[in-house]
Amino acid sequence: MKIDRKKLLFLALFTILGFVTLQMPFNKLAGSNVSFTLFDFFAPIAGAFLGPIAGVGSVLVVEVVNNLVKQTPWTTGAIIRLFPTLFAVYYFAVINKKTVGNTWILIAPFIGIFAFLAHPIGREVPYYTLFWLIPLIAYRFRSNLYMRSLGATFTAHSVGGAAWIWAFNLKASVWQGLIPVVISERLLFAAGIAGSFVIVKHVLNYLAEKKILPRLEHAIS
Repeated sequence: MKIDRKKLLFLALFTILGFVTLQMPFNKLAGSNVSFTLFDFFAPIAGAFLGPIAGVGSVLVVEVVNNLVKQTPWTTGAIIRLFPTLFAVYYFAVINKKTVGNTWILIAPFIGIFAFLAHPIGREVPYYTLFWLIPLIAYRFRSNLYMRSLGATFTAHSVGGAAWIWAFNLKASVWQGLIPVVISERLLFAAGIAGSFVIVKHVLNYLAEKKILPRLEHAIS
């Protein structure tokens, strides 16, 4: 019952903050009018508190309801935009210093690499897929919060990048031009994810001290 109370409180806080951060555009995605928002900083931590499955489900619900409320057209870009973050949620939830055997999410970057290189344009810029080896490298340093966050955001990037090249056939020159953008953008995303986790964890611990909810377990650290 204590765990349920904690999860329900976080779910309520997450839903409210999720809708708020979804209204704050950060950067526009190349080839569409779809934008990153501050939700991309906040969403990946959901699974660390709710569990991977509930975390993925809660993020998807917030994204879909937000689109319905704002009457966002269900364009190809808008539909693709729903899914990469879900992979980041799962990665952040299961890849941590206590990970034992639950590493199938590491397959996602490999699939992204193969899918990207299967596209004729992708084969013109094969070095772009080197970004998607980062989740595997981050796994080796998963006890570090920033590396865990970096692995999560690049897992999302691998899924989104593979889908984007097939959906929009962006020219090789566009992908080349995106390389410095991706570096700065994803480093910032990782910092945002790590920062969000620390803030939320401390807030929940504070609420536990005030007897508003049970104390947070260290299992999600």
